[in-house]
Amino acid sequence: MSELVPPSAISFGEALKFWLKLGFISFGGPAGQIAIMHTELVERRRWISEKRFLHALNFCMVLPGPEAQQLATYIGWLMHKTKGGIVAGALFVLPSLVLLILLSWIYIAFGHVSMVASIFYGIKPAVTALVMHAAHRIGTRALKNPWLWGVAAAAFTAIFAFGVPFPAIVLAASVIGYFGGRQWPLVFAVGGGHGSAKQGYGPTLIDDDTPTPAHALFSRTRLALVLGVGLGLWLSVMGVLLAMYGVQGTLTQMGWFFTKAALLTFGGAYAVLPYVYQGTVEHYHWLNPTQMIDGLALGESTPGPLIMVVAFVGFLGGWLHNLFGADSVFWSGALAAVVVTFFTFLPSFIFILAGGPLVETTHNNLTFTAPLTAITAAVVGVILNLALFFAYHVMWPQGFAGHFDVASAAIAFMAAIALFRFKVGVMPLLAVCAVAGLLLYTH
Repeated sequence: MSELVPPSAISFGEALKFWLKLGFISFGGPAGQIAIMHTELVERRRWISEKRFLHALNFCMVLPGPEAQQLATYIGWLMHKTKGGIVAGALFVLPSLVLLILLSWIYIAFGHVSMVASIFYGIKPAVTALVMHAAHRIGTRALKNPWLWGVAAAAFTAIFAFGVPFPAIVLAASVIGYFGGRQWPLVFAVGGGHGSAKQGYGPTLIDDDTPTPAHALFSRTRLALVLGVGLGLWLSVMGVLLAMYGVQGTLTQMGWFFTKAALLTFGGAYAVLPYVYQGTVEHYHWLNPTQMIDGLALGESTPGPLIMVVAFVGFLGGWLHNLFGADSVFWSGALAAVVVTFFTFLPSFIFILAGGPLVETTHNNLTFTAPLTAITAAVVGVILNLALFFAYHVMWPQGFAGHFDVASAAIAFMAAIALFRFKVGVMPLLAVCAVAGLLLYTH
């Protein structure tokens, strides 16, 4: 009976507790994180409807930056204004930042720690299963007719077989959605022409027909204010770094480089990692190739966006460049990690707080939603490609010419059964797989 009425208004304090919890459980990369948010916010708590959730997600997917963190920011902003968006987005990142600073310190100060490697050995196959499961869940929500299945299949083929860049896939999908929405509007409507996007979860706090709250209405004055404050923050921090360290200072160079990286992260972290690798390893020499790979393992195995690997890069760069002297290498690394995180995520907050009101005026406008519906379908294919990418690197760590890792494959298979058949939660799954890694790791 309780599902027949929407939940009562959510206080800022209650929302803050959830966003903090999300920051600690947001494993599995963007696909897993979006699946967690859908389960918690749409299905369980009913804070936002399926249709509004997908509309916000579509917007975040076409922005540069980590879409899961941006989605949390968007929903937090929609519920509790600017402070809600800032808190939701920041708490999505802060637990990961603190954890990565700690793990980076252990990594560089104490060398290769076998226990940590063993835990990662068990967690990485679980992450593979999580991404596959999330691709399935998002696909069942987004692919509501054969046309959208076709878009997803075409996107998968393009990226898997031909290496088409993600921005090109997004552009092609948006064109298909735009013209397809004009010719066959029901096919490209949110929900794919199958009626309401809600799937029996009951009325929600922010429902399909809930009016846009006053703070989310578009205003040129507010847009100018958000852009002004965002640009002012960037200029202020960059100005301090320039004044203290000069143009060639390590922190100044990190701030500028990761600002550019933040504006190129279309398609998630894996789309921009080649650029990050080229800049941080080959150009600036903040770390070496082996350290970059180890940083990716840390990023995959900790909560938060995978692009948080930049905190590891920043920590090692700050530590090795000894910014504050030999007695303060930890603080050099920690400050560098904070600096690169700030410059990486500041654009995401600006995009959401500035663009959110525009998006809220379009959730019933097919001209805007049809391209985004097609993009969501395409992203399902891209996520499937990512799952196969994980599986390949986990099960054939030296490539197909090397040995097949039976133990990793077994962990991934059992994790998939736990997720698909028994609906096991993310944290229990990771805990069990970490223990399995401790028992099986022999390298």
